Amino acid sequence: MNARDEILRRIAAALGDRRPTPPVPRAYRRATGEPGDVDLFADRVRDYGARVRVVSADAIAAAVATALHDRNARDVVAAPGIPAGWAPTADRSTVDTQRLGAVDGVITACRVAIAATGTIVLDHDAPDQGVRALTLLPDYHLVVVRRDRIVADVPDAVAALAGVRTQTWISGPSATSDIELERVEGVHGPRTLEVIVAR
Repeated sequence: MNARDEILRRIAAALGDRRPTPPVPRAYRRATGEPGDVDLFADRVRDYGARVRVVSADAIAAAVATALHDRNARDVVAAPGIPAGWAPTADRSTVDTQRLGAVDGVITACRVAIAATGTIVLDHDAPDQGVRALTLLPDYHLVVVRRDRIVADVPDAVAALAGVRTQTWISGPSATSDIELERVEGVHGPRTLEVIVAR
């Protein structure tokens, strides 16, 4: 008997009187496949301190222009897949991190938005959401959420994100709390999050 056979014999002996594994209860909430409520999503995002504009699908470009005007954002970077009509003058080629830190803001879409939690999930392999640095470095992030991207709850989002490798989950502007629970904004990403929800 060689060493390999001896190791396998010991493993088999150790497992020989092992009792069967008890079944794992799987009664937790599952994906429903139902669409998310637009108004509930908008309310949840507002609760986080984000600015929200709910518009019709054909008013996205006008809402983006108004948001950028109100913010006085002129030097803006958009993810490469953002339609040209939404922000005609936005730079769609910049991935230089020094430049991203100096621009007035960034525009992206999202992969999934969760109505129950007001969470926005970005897929950084998608052209309309861009690389991760795009949404972490600028101080102002404008996200366009289309109706068909809003799901009801977290299990629906997890199901919709199957196969998506690089994700960022956003629940409001960047913020954390110090040891005395004082809220500090802008530590890990944009301090201002603005969301345009297209019905």
